[in-house]
Amino acid sequence: QVYKGLDIITNKVSLQEQRLCRHHMISFVDPLVSNYTVVDFRDKAVPLISYIFARDKIPIVVGGTNYYIESLLWKVLINTKEKPSSVPRLESDRKVELEQLDSAELHRRLSQVDPEMAAKLHPHDKRKVARSLQVFEETGIPHSEILHQQQEEEGGGPLGGPLKYPNSCILWLHADQAALDARLEKRVDDMVAAGLLEELRDFHRCYNQKKVAENRQDYQHGIFQSIGFKEFHEYLVSEGNCSPETSALLLEKGIQALKQVTKRYARRQNKWVRNRFLKR
Repeated sequence: QVYKGLDIITNKVSLQEQRLCRHHMISFVDPLVSNYTVVDFRDKAVPLISYIFARDKIPIVVGGTNYYIESLLWKVLINTKEKPSSVPRLESDRKVELEQLDSAELHRRLSQVDPEMAAKLHPHDKRKVARSLQVFEETGIPHSEILHQQQEEEGGGPLGGPLKYPNSCILWLHADQAALDARLEKRVDDMVAAGLLEELRDFHRCYNQKKVAENRQDYQHGIFQSIGFKEFHEYLVSEGNCSPETSALLLEKGIQALKQVTKRYARRQNKWVRNRFLKR
């Protein structure tokens, strides 16, 4: 939701809802920025939280994306090189460079400098392997060692460092799985009714069509990895170049894929909540 565009598919807070209560961290990153990281998110959000506290208000973190929430509530992220504020952040560029390497070579390099982390990560999980290598290159300390240091701090534990805000009140809206699945399916149908297809077409035309034509399209970084956009890839690239019947089939395929991946994501969110809180 930090990216501009795809308001329907990312289920952004409506303008009407925003008028009822002030919201932050919505629609401020250009969709073509591919190196926006959770560290960037944290570094912008934490001062906002301090600002809200300073006005005797209570900041409410709502989500969503558990890794981003985790970055605000716990000491879990690792800062690597400090960049002067006048220079645009390039921290993730090295990670992107590393991701260009073959998976086996990437994992071999990590095994040499941090065998413990290499043993935990799947050799084909290039993003996590590259991040661990980046941490070592830019700090000189194995990623696993830094994680151990965080866990050993007072208030830390197996899942990371201590809470940043010790008086946090954390609410979880729990639903029976069958009821949740039905709601998620309806949510997708409601998105289609609200104009999802036109939103996808506009976004594809503005930001992705040229990438596809030049074979540069990337569904692993930035807003392009959002649940929903890549599921309609076949439909978007073939629209106007195939029969109406084929287009209708590809559209239905995209809708069903969106429903499946949304339900799968909700299960991962619930698993995170159980591991993060209920097992403590």
